Amino acid sequence: MEQNKVGSHKNIWHGVGRQRIEIPKSVLKSRVQNNVLLRQLYVCGLGYYPRATSHYTYRKKGLPENFLFYCVDGHGWYKIGDKKYEVGPNECFLLPQNVEHAYGSSEDDPWTIYWLHFGGNLLPNFNVLPVIQKHFKPHPVRSSNEMVSLFSRIYKTLELGYSIDNLLFANMCLSHFITLFIYNQKHFVASPAAKVDCIDSAILFMQEHINENITLNELSHRYNYSPSRFSSLFKQRTGYAPIDYFIQMKMQKASQHLGITDKSIKDIALSMGFDDPYYFSKRFTKVMGMSPTRYRSVTRD
Repeated sequence: MEQNKVGSHKNIWHGVGRQRIEIPKSVLKSRVQNNVLLRQLYVCGLGYYPRATSHYTYRKKGLPENFLFYCVDGHGWYKIGDKKYEVGPNECFLLPQNVEHAYGSSEDDPWTIYWLHFGGNLLPNFNVLPVIQKHFKPHPVRSSNEMVSLFSRIYKTLELGYSIDNLLFANMCLSHFITLFIYNQKHFVASPAAKVDCIDSAILFMQEHINENITLNELSHRYNYSPSRFSSLFKQRTGYAPIDYFIQMKMQKASQHLGITDKSIKDIALSMGFDDPYYFSKRFTKVMGMSPTRYRSVTRD
């Protein structure tokens, strides 16, 4: 009788080619939620629905976990609260925990989707991140064999049972799997013609001019913002003021010189745009937590 089902029944799609694993709640409770290495962010279930005709789900109270959907073909839609979005090929979206939602495939061109739902103590912190909230709306993704390959490795591992090793492997893969979507562009080498937003462009500009001194006015003027507005946008994205971020990049580069060259601290300071070695040492200590001399000693022990 199970084989004759087609479409969604009790929020589960039934159809040819379906792949689906739901980790039993008893396993999550006994082996995951009590494990300090796993309970912060963990896989609850995952699946693959090809040409999911009559796929439809509605949950008034949502779920206690997040859902990640990746549409590879066809079309569908979803609603969060009273907002409805259309979804097409090479788009992904997230449904946050505990929020009313519905979703379904197009009647004329049903979607093919990979999906994964994940829970954890970190979800409330996770869901307030701007990069996550941006993915509550449909987001284009540049497809990669790595996405499907990693999904397959997680799936096949869990098919072999819920040993602690299998659970550790699946959940250690989870964070990387999520980054393939929410930080999609970072997994590809940017082409010269690729469109880059002003913050990413500013960071690349800093990297290219790591040996020079750049002012906030210079950066903000370059991207046609007032200094205060540019600084606000930059801090919203990175958590740091622009020049503080640039100093961190300089100190990271300086630490490489300290670790692998015999250049004097004065020469390294000059190469990073610091005329005063004492001031350079002071900034290095603040960023790296130890003096340049100490850092060189530790990294060469």
